[in-house]
Amino acid sequence: MTFAASVAFVTGAAPAAADPLDQCTATRGAVVAVDFGPFGGGVVRGCDTTPTTGYELLRDGGFTTEGTQHDGPAFICRIGNGAFNSGTRYPTPRTEKCVLTPQATAYWSYWIASPGQANWSYSSLGAMSRTPEAGDVDAWVFGGTDIGGSTGRPAFTPDDVRAGGGVPPDPTDPTDGPSVPVGKIDVPAAARWVAKQLRGGTHVVDEGSESPNYLLTTEAAYALAAAGGRSPALDKVVARLAAGTDAYAYPAGPREAPDATAAARLALLAEITEGDPRDVGGHDLLGDRKKNVCPAGPAPGCTAKGDFHGATYGDGQALAVLAPLRGGVVPPAGTVTRLTQLICDDGSVTSILISAGEYCDGDPMTTGLVAQVLAEAGGHDTAVARMLAYLKKAQLRSGAYPPSNGATTGSVPATAYAAQALRALGEVRAADAAVWWLSREQLAGGGFGIDEGATDGALYATAPAVLAGSGTDLVTLTTRAPEPTEPPTAPPPATTRPPAGGPNLERGVAFLTSPVNLLRGRYYDDAQGTIGRADVGLTIDGAFALAATGHDNDTLRTMVDFLDQGGKDREARTLHDWTKVGTRYAMGGSMGKAALLAQVVDRDPRDFGGKDLIAGLADAVCAGRSAEPDVSCDAEGAYTYAQSVFGQALGIMAQVRAGEARAAERPIAYLAGLQHPSGAWPSLIPTTGDSDVDSTAMAAMALDLTPGEAHAGAVDKALTWIASRQLPDGGFPGASGNSVNSAALAVQGLSLDAGKYGEQIGKAVKFLASQQNKDGGFNTAKKGQRGSNLRASAQAVSGATGISFGVLARSLDGTTPNPVPSSSAPVIVTPGDSTGGTVVDAGGPGGSLASTGVRALGLAGAAAALVLAGCGTVVAARNRRTAAGGDL
Repeated sequence: MTFAASVAFVTGAAPAAADPLDQCTATRGAVVAVDFGPFGGGVVRGCDTTPTTGYELLRDGGFTTEGTQHDGPAFICRIGNGAFNSGTRYPTPRTEKCVLTPQATAYWSYWIASPGQANWSYSSLGAMSRTPEAGDVDAWVFGGTDIGGSTGRPAFTPDDVRAGGGVPPDPTDPTDGPSVPVGKIDVPAAARWVAKQLRGGTHVVDEGSESPNYLLTTEAAYALAAAGGRSPALDKVVARLAAGTDAYAYPAGPREAPDATAAARLALLAEITEGDPRDVGGHDLLGDRKKNVCPAGPAPGCTAKGDFHGATYGDGQALAVLAPLRGGVVPPAGTVTRLTQLICDDGSVTSILISAGEYCDGDPMTTGLVAQVLAEAGGHDTAVARMLAYLKKAQLRSGAYPPSNGATTGSVPATAYAAQALRALGEVRAADAAVWWLSREQLAGGGFGIDEGATDGALYATAPAVLAGSGTDLVTLTTRAPEPTEPPTAPPPATTRPPAGGPNLERGVAFLTSPVNLLRGRYYDDAQGTIGRADVGLTIDGAFALAATGHDNDTLRTMVDFLDQGGKDREARTLHDWTKVGTRYAMGGSMGKAALLAQVVDRDPRDFGGKDLIAGLADAVCAGRSAEPDVSCDAEGAYTYAQSVFGQALGIMAQVRAGEARAAERPIAYLAGLQHPSGAWPSLIPTTGDSDVDSTAMAAMALDLTPGEAHAGAVDKALTWIASRQLPDGGFPGASGNSVNSAALAVQGLSLDAGKYGEQIGKAVKFLASQQNKDGGFNTAKKGQRGSNLRASAQAVSGATGISFGVLARSLDGTTPNPVPSSSAPVIVTPGDSTGGTVVDAGGPGGSLASTGVRALGLAGAAAALVLAGCGTVVAARNRRTAAGGDL
């Protein structure tokens, strides 16, 4: 049954403020669609021919909204429209009180699509931060999502709701788009299946044969390494492969050049398992392959110059290039260039080593592997970008990848390799969709078949699926145990500068303290355009940035005094209207963040703003999971209303710095229990199973501060995972893409072991410098809407110093608070112009009209969870935020 048959698709009954839908076209205006399906209604559309923000598009498109008591009207908690149930706003007070920020399992999530885009993207900006372009479509959907927006997507496509478009499908019909919920592969079950395929626990034998299948045995070894790390079972397989090196890699004889693909597979396994690729079965697998490079072609065993002799296939060439890269050896001349010659016009990579001028038709599996190898080799950004664009386009709506171009059903190996590449290159949402499809294809015994719907397991499919499900790939897979981390022993220097090539912190501080941004020199507002409600979380982020650099201690003193001495914003709200300390809604993350600021500047967290925040945190430790509909506690040890790992980490740091490590034992245990086997932490609480750079860095900083060595291994594992997520340009993937917030927090996390991760830190701060604008502020991400964002700028400035929040300290001795600035002539701010000294709003460029000192309806679209973190990092994760202030 179609949606049209069950619910009328209403567009004409919107309030008079809405423009007629037919006035919105591909070149004029934008359309917004709200799905009232969860409340018994349908999809209602609205049009605004001159939208300046996503928030205005929603309001001027004929919808009414309501915010929360804690965050103000800019956080979209309820939406209504006269076309449905007389304009009742949903959810109703009976199911959602809209006092605090709703949980990530039930809120209005915000989705966007530009002209020509067939799929929805989770907005990395809040509605008041985003500037719709002509032909855009926005969608609001009630339900749940995760940091990457992989769940909770609209059940209709952008084309269904564009002006002149079709009708959304019945929400009861299954969707085949990559918008389906994120699923998890049962990696342990898959590993058990793999182990059962090994004869005697050492090698794979084909049915009807007695000889080992060495290729499939290497696949089994990769899977066991990804699933469980170093183990006796894996050691047995590695030993058997080493014993069979002559038979597998040197079929022409031990003194002849090796089979390139076989030698590469064995060399990679040695590197993965901490072995020596120069001594496998008595052979130097890296050195011997140099004798196996074609000087010209075509010739016997060679298609072209740069081929590895006898490689034949693109994946064999790629593995033969990857092996020396992982071994710290420069690949033989011409072999990397040869990989680039396999890229077809559409960005796909052919599976066969073709000659120049031959017909080129690639496939997702080979493309995924080659993209990772060229990214690892470096110097091929354009080629990698072409391959990545192909992978994004080739993904089926189910999340799967076909075995070849033009096919319409999924292939497990193709999807697994594509998922690995997508995650490695920062396309987290698409990778999650691919893994979700893989999870549906896992068989009852734990294995995977080759093709969609297969009923028999196959090692060639199961092994790459295990890697994809473990969040790793052949470029980064390792069984190496983490090295111990030495806790910090000295306070930070008086003024800290980032490594050479990093951002200009003086200019960054000038941006943060500009009168246009720091209202009355004391706080940042919630970007509603009224310059009224203070965004306390963002204000503390700014204070952390000033403390980390030491570049404007008087302004830092002024901001701290405002919070500590009962300063009120223009709605007469104080710090503790935000922390809720002493009330039934006391927010653990917010209290922790405020207490941590007090400790950073040597104020008393037991009497900050007139409240004992340390006692408040102790009272906020949950004894267990709260019974629904109470959502205050996720589990024993969680803080009340701490909806993110950020909040939990901040509370722990505050308690430990206050000498309350014993009182923090249960919160510490709860945080440690959220760590994934990969070393990563999720973003949200309750966890959605995602892996997030920002949250992992925060958790590492918190656990690094705890006494003793109990959590040293967890911290080391976290740093290893963070380092593995670094993109070729030095950035890190986050909810907003190649994210400034994520890169900044990664620097802070990796700086816990700066000696080991100095190279990664250097690349990250250079990435941050590349995202700094002329006004001193920073973009939210490398791609997307341009313009300086306050939240990203605050995190970039503090993060670039590399100082952990756990040890950050700044004396205010000898400082003088700044006087309240007198009124002055209005400052004209032109949206989109980041060359001057003014900034439009906390969330980036605002409206399309000049603003007279007031930000043009801009909003930091941070999710409550991360607002706390104030680090719009995880924030973008739950971009249900159209407002900047969240529980953090």
